[in-house]
Amino acid sequence: MSSRRPRVAVSIITGFLGAGKSTLLNRILKDPAMHDAAVVINEFGEVGIDHLLVEASSDSIIELADGCLCCTVRGELVDTLAELMDGMQTGRIKPLSRVVIETTGLADPAPVMQSIIGNPVIAECFELEGVVTVVDAVNGVSTLDRYSEAVKQVAVADRLVISKPALSDDAGIAQLRARLLALNPRAVFMDGDDEATGRASIFANGLYDPTTKIADVDRWLKDEDDGGHHHHHGHGHHHHDVNRHGDTIQSYSIIHDKPIDPMALDMFMDLLRSAHGGRLLRMKAVVALTDNPDRPLVLHGVQTIFHPPLRLPAWPDPADRRTRMVLITDGLSEDYVRDLFDAFTGRPRIDRPDRQALEDNPLAIPGMKI
Repeated sequence: MSSRRPRVAVSIITGFLGAGKSTLLNRILKDPAMHDAAVVINEFGEVGIDHLLVEASSDSIIELADGCLCCTVRGELVDTLAELMDGMQTGRIKPLSRVVIETTGLADPAPVMQSIIGNPVIAECFELEGVVTVVDAVNGVSTLDRYSEAVKQVAVADRLVISKPALSDDAGIAQLRARLLALNPRAVFMDGDDEATGRASIFANGLYDPTTKIADVDRWLKDEDDGGHHHHHGHGHHHHDVNRHGDTIQSYSIIHDKPIDPMALDMFMDLLRSAHGGRLLRMKAVVALTDNPDRPLVLHGVQTIFHPPLRLPAWPDPADRRTRMVLITDGLSEDYVRDLFDAFTGRPRIDRPDRQALEDNPLAIPGMKI
């Protein structure tokens, strides 16, 4: 009888920016079946927030920061899985029931998958079981039209979770489903609002089989196996990226040391959303407010749609109570957003040489020096 231990299942949650991956992950982690799971979170940007908002024990969360997972996958992700494997074999960590990888919304999933399937050392201990892709019912069709990463995320999925269905209508969801079926006719569709969607059973898809997908999926995986980075993601490492259409995608962060007046925050967010929502791919923030600095406010926004603000019971990291805001935008100047924030919060401005974005903006912001 073989003494080889069963391989640990690895599941991937992917989906474009703001689709609802972290929300779904938090629901799934409440399932008792996820008690012995490890969570690997990749964040695109220089300031990490996602790992603070995932509701799991701190020692079960591993953060891969600073960049798209497709660029770090052959290094940091493989190293992380190897360390988990060594820890289980030597008894330093308890056996894992599953590893869940949540990719950044800008990730090409193919190299993530190939690092598990094609790395002979990793494959000794881990096996890919289940790719879950979350698709936004409101912005899903337009996202698929604009971003090749979103197309790949859908095409490789075992399950497609349509999130935020209540914010769309029957015609919009029917159009989205037709588009998804064309890209992935064998995937299982799930309603993001259904209670069953938030259970660990969503990952029970059996060993991943690329032959059940469209032909492109097998080709993408083989491209990665041949050396990788044949995909044209264009993701640089200065958080300044260009997609296949030539539109500029930027990720930048705002850090503020003092609590912010709630009215000032409301005005900043309202103006950003109303005037530039179409170019705001994703916004996440943990904010200290003057009315209750001990309980931070969490903000989530995707284009013009913002979730109701949520108060956390306490700071995730009591030693760091700074406001941290991460924005991923398409064609929206970082200088403009920073100056807009400074105008409403009264933070001293730092002059920058490029003022063109502000000069071209038709909105006159009281007190903003141009």
